Amino acid sequence: MTQTQQPKERTRIERYDPASIEPRWQARWDELGLHRTDLEGARNRYYLLTMYPYPSGDIHIGHWYIKTPTDAIARFRRMHGFNVFLPIGFDAFGLPAENAAIRNNINPRDWTMSNIANMRRQLRRMGATFDWDAEVVTCDPEYYRWNQWFFLQFLKAGLAYRAKSAVDWCPNDGTLAREQVEGTERRCWRCGAKVEKRELEQWYLRVTKYADELLDFSEIEFPEPVRVMQTNWIGRSEGGEIVFESAPSEHHPGGEEIRVFTTRPDTLFGATFMVLAPEHPLVATLTAPDRRAEVEAYAARAAAETEIERLSTEREKTGVAIGAEAINPVNGERIPIFVADYVLAGYGTGAIMAVPAHDERDFEFALRFGLPIRRVVARPGQTDDNVAEAYAAHADDEILVNSGDFSGLPADEGGRRIVADLAARGKGRPAVTYRLRDWLISRQRYWGTPIPVIHCEIHGIVPVPDEDLPVLLPETVDYAGSGVNPLTRDEAFLNVTCPLGDHPARRETDTMDTFIDSSWYWYRYLSPNKTDGPIDPDMVEAWTPVEQYTGGAEHAVMHLLYAREFTKMLRDLGLMQQNEPWKRVFNQGQILGADGERMSKSRGNVQDPDELVSRYGADTVRLFLMFMGPWDQGGPWSPSGIGGVHRFLNRVWALALDPHYVEPGDPDAGSLPDGQDVAAARAALRAAAHRTLRDVTADYEAFHFNTMVAKLMELSNTLFRYRGSVVAGGDEWDEAVRLLLLMLAPAAPHITEELWSRRLAARGEPWHSIHEERWPGVDEAAAAESTREVPVQVNGKVRDKIIVPAGIDAAGLEAAALAAPRIQAVLAGRTPERIIRAGGGRLVNLVVRE
Repeated sequence: MTQTQQPKERTRIERYDPASIEPRWQARWDELGLHRTDLEGARNRYYLLTMYPYPSGDIHIGHWYIKTPTDAIARFRRMHGFNVFLPIGFDAFGLPAENAAIRNNINPRDWTMSNIANMRRQLRRMGATFDWDAEVVTCDPEYYRWNQWFFLQFLKAGLAYRAKSAVDWCPNDGTLAREQVEGTERRCWRCGAKVEKRELEQWYLRVTKYADELLDFSEIEFPEPVRVMQTNWIGRSEGGEIVFESAPSEHHPGGEEIRVFTTRPDTLFGATFMVLAPEHPLVATLTAPDRRAEVEAYAARAAAETEIERLSTEREKTGVAIGAEAINPVNGERIPIFVADYVLAGYGTGAIMAVPAHDERDFEFALRFGLPIRRVVARPGQTDDNVAEAYAAHADDEILVNSGDFSGLPADEGGRRIVADLAARGKGRPAVTYRLRDWLISRQRYWGTPIPVIHCEIHGIVPVPDEDLPVLLPETVDYAGSGVNPLTRDEAFLNVTCPLGDHPARRETDTMDTFIDSSWYWYRYLSPNKTDGPIDPDMVEAWTPVEQYTGGAEHAVMHLLYAREFTKMLRDLGLMQQNEPWKRVFNQGQILGADGERMSKSRGNVQDPDELVSRYGADTVRLFLMFMGPWDQGGPWSPSGIGGVHRFLNRVWALALDPHYVEPGDPDAGSLPDGQDVAAARAALRAAAHRTLRDVTADYEAFHFNTMVAKLMELSNTLFRYRGSVVAGGDEWDEAVRLLLLMLAPAAPHITEELWSRRLAARGEPWHSIHEERWPGVDEAAAAESTREVPVQVNGKVRDKIIVPAGIDAAGLEAAALAAPRIQAVLAGRTPERIIRAGGGRLVNLVVRE
């Protein structure tokens, strides 16, 4: 039976006004220290870390997409009794600041600090509970002095060294970053000059020492794509190192060792030529005089290309014979040597034995230059030596053919025996190699951490003494109308006295890769003001590895890998015991511009969150970003649904303030759903609240924020359905509203704090923050589904929703649908021709003749 209560006259509920509510509560939270964590006394610790932003100017909506769900996690964990540490800082060194300085003739520090001040304001406006007391700014000398200290420890331990490597070089602006080389013609971003490659002495960290350890993911939980990317980037390969020798000729005595690494030593008898990278050190030595001009011209062209261009499988293979031969150690055969751009000096040894029958690139090259193609591995019955295409696949049943005494052996076994035979003769050995290279940390830029070494003509490279750290960047910067590193022209910075004696010396002018800054900042958060060391070992031991790290997948093989390497290096220096920096990493998706491109000011596709906050409030923007879709996917920005989220919060506002508030002319206000009496309605409302609590708790745990918001909307719809009825305002209603506010609090903290405060005041209870309330427990008995709601359609259009027992049979469901007063009114005496039950009785469709 349906019971109603006469709706009240329309009353005026105070308008939901985020502009007055949100700043007030943000100030109150600051007073309470809600964001502060007692790092020393805390128990039940939970270190939550989000990637710190680069202060490029204004925060755009993409920053909110990263930060606000992370804040929701922090608030959710606090309500579970955890002492959550959620710090924030700024990745303040970097190329954009230097480019801005060059364009505008300003100091990068001024540009950076101005941006940081603005971003602090914007981050506070989102209502996030960042612990600002722990803030670090990486361009602060008190931060980068420890970058320098780490470098000196690495130098002592043999983990830092200097070696030559190629850089992109502009004749006007000097060294360029990858982002400053534009177009396929590779021209300087600033002056348009043609960019070339140049060899420079640069600084490296010996991270390849940790290659095998980095392949062990047992102590860190990565998204599977990140784990795969790191595994591939490290690129562990097992095989053999083979020693070829250059053959004697009329222009050269021969005998130089040319080492190659191969994963397929079983194919050694099929090597019919050798290819060196154009940069290989033996090219100049081995090239015949009559070939030198062509080889040097080819090497110059290759130097102007990117690695991606050189490795492209779609390009036609090119190369030049150098007029020399190598001797295959397995059979004494002389094979010609070429230079070709598809071999890179930085990969393997910079030399390959070319086996065209069993490698597609070598096959294309051999066809182009008319070189022999010899099959040496075959499947059973495959004896035709007329090779029409490269047989690159490697099957278990392959055997060696055309391989001397090794013919007939299974390929893998034959490969092992070939390497063993060569090892016995000093011509080879089993070997493991990696795609991973040591970390080049030198940057020929101003805006970074100065590398703390001094170059002395007497003593060579001399570390800056610890007591002289930090080596400070000069305050005044003169780019002299170019992009050349101004440190190279700053005589006051350059000219020093050698620490080992009274000798004139010069400072190193390279600065460090900014990935150094971002490889340890979460350790510094734990003791940001410490002056006698970079980290507090006790705090690091207590709080790390970080429980949860959130940030973009675009950092998979750069920041996320460098940071793992850095932690292992600090461990080996005895500064900590941890093997990994974080326990779990979550990659959120990326919010793109409406055009589907990455948001940037230059594209004009940036959405300013301040505009949305001014119109809708921070809570609406936070909630809308969580509701857009799965957090790990992202997608193009569209504000089309934000109004609906704002209406949802307005509904929560109204329901929490007055359960009997109804609009005039609302026919459903004050009525219970068809088929419910008062007891059933109260049970149904309580069941809905506790089922929502169960589901929303799981969604918060899994970072499924979009479904969490959807379920809270469903609960608000359920409450709305009972507005003004005899159930509204009762114990079950009160509990449901309380649970709704608690569940919504992590995601929409301001409105829930305001409504919670009013709720306590109305009850005469002392005030405490909703964010200090414990997360409620689910009453599983109440959540058990004793009834369920079933939409009833007539000719495919929903006309009513009925409440039926959870275990109702088909006949009972059909009878209940036909008995509903609204359905009877629509049918107007007509008998359905068919009754369709869909979804296991979750929907009923009555088909009638029109």
